[in-house]
Amino acid sequence: MQLLIADLHLQPSQPDIAKGFIDYLRGPVRQASSLTILGDLFEAWIGDDYRGEFEQRIIAELKACAEAGTRLAFMHGNRDFLIGEAFAADSGCALLDDPTVVELGGQRVLLMHGDSLCTRDEAYMAFRRQARDPAWQAQILAMPVDERKALARKLREQSGEANTNKAEDIMDVTPEAVIETMQAHDVSVMIHGHTHRPAVHELNVGGEPGKRYVIGDWRPGTGWQLRVDDDGLTLKSFPI
Repeated sequence: MQLLIADLHLQPSQPDIAKGFIDYLRGPVRQASSLTILGDLFEAWIGDDYRGEFEQRIIAELKACAEAGTRLAFMHGNRDFLIGEAFAADSGCALLDDPTVVELGGQRVLLMHGDSLCTRDEAYMAFRRQARDPAWQAQILAMPVDERKALARKLREQSGEANTNKAEDIMDVTPEAVIETMQAHDVSVMIHGHTHRPAVHELNVGGEPGKRYVIGDWRPGTGWQLRVDDDGLTLKSFPI
C-alpha cells in the first residue's frame, strides 16, 4: 500500500490538524510502504535554519516514521518552497522535483503540486516564477529570521486578499494545461493537490482515456489521502 497526501498547511494555530497528522504518521502510514506529500505540508516555511518547537516536533515524527520503515517523499508547494536539503535529511524525506513521473499501480503517473497548472492566474504565475528562482531564494534566505517571518505574513495576507477578488475558475487548473502537461510526460494519469477541490476527473488525453486525481486539503476533523493498493487508486476523506 502506498499513500499520497497534500495541502495540510500545518501551523501552530491549527493544533487539531497537526495532531491528526501525527496520529496519521503513527497509525496508517506505518502500514504503508510509502507516503508522498505533494506540497504545502506547512502553511509557511522560512528556511531550514529556523526550527521552532512546532516544526521540530513535525520533523521528529516524520523521522520516526521513516526509521520505522516507511519511505517518505516530499514535493514543494507554494507555501513551503524554501524547504531544503537539511529538512530532507532531518525528516527522512526524499525531495521530489515538480513534476515527477513515478510508477503507481503498474502504470506511469505524473505527480505535481498543481499550482503550475493554474495558468489563467497570471499574477500568481509571475510570483511562482520568482519564488522558484534560486537567486531570489538565496536572497530571501540571507535575510534575518524576523524579516523572513514578516515577509511570510505579508505574502499570506496578500495572497488571501488577491484570492477574494479572483473568479473561481481562475484559481483552478487550466484544462488545456493539464492535457498538454500529461502529453508532454507521456502519461494518462495525473495526481496533484493545491486547488483544495478533491475529485477524480475523467479525461481524453490525445484520444485515449485518462484520469486526474485531485487530493483534498486537510481541515479540522477531516483529512484526505490517495491510497494505492491491489484495488487501484482510491481517493477518500477520513476523520482526524
